[in-house]
Amino acid sequence: MTEALPRPPRTIWVGFLLFFALFALAFLLWLFAALRNFGAAPLRVIGPVADFALTNQSGTLTTLADFTNRVWVADIIFTRCAGPCPRMTAQMKSVEDSLPKDSGVRLVTLTTDPDYDTPEILKRYGERNGADFNRWTFLTGTKSEIGQLAGNSLKLSAQAVKPAEQKDAADLFIHTTIFVIVDKHARLRGFFETGGEGVDWTNSVEPKLLRDVRQLENEP
Repeated sequence: MTEALPRPPRTIWVGFLLFFALFALAFLLWLFAALRNFGAAPLRVIGPVADFALTNQSGTLTTLADFTNRVWVADIIFTRCAGPCPRMTAQMKSVEDSLPKDSGVRLVTLTTDPDYDTPEILKRYGERNGADFNRWTFLTGTKSEIGQLAGNSLKLSAQAVKPAEQKDAADLFIHTTIFVIVDKHARLRGFFETGGEGVDWTNSVEPKLLRDVRQLENEP
């Protein structure tokens, strides 16, 4: 009579089942991420972002190195603006609120009015608008320094309004009303119009911006 072979201990079977369950879960998560980006064309590389040295709302020197390996979204406003700036800041706040809590994405707001927008002014402005300074940075510096980053690298333009042409005391600058996104390798990758005729921020622009940001986060 043949002697029956001993059965493996139950703990071994439990270990095998747990291993395969974890493997299946990891595969499903990978598949979900792949399907989410399936068919998404790579975003074009518009140009490099040069190094800069500006001052943030806390008076701390901020350089390009502070955004190493991070995707970031940027705009340009000034705190005394009574035109598009309040809308743009509210939209940037909406982007901040829409990002996952564990997202590494950063938001950057440049001022085109550095003579008035000191770090203290920018900090109060950010606080009034509910900015999380761990994620959202407000930058000031000399006009030349800001111009180098805004105009040359980010393609954000600003121009002072001549005193004779000012409509009111807050009509100081004409500037672009776009958001731009920069990838983890400090390359400009996209433009998003925030206002104007025919722009549906809530249902069209912001969802696309968030999709593109997520796509750039998933890039190596």
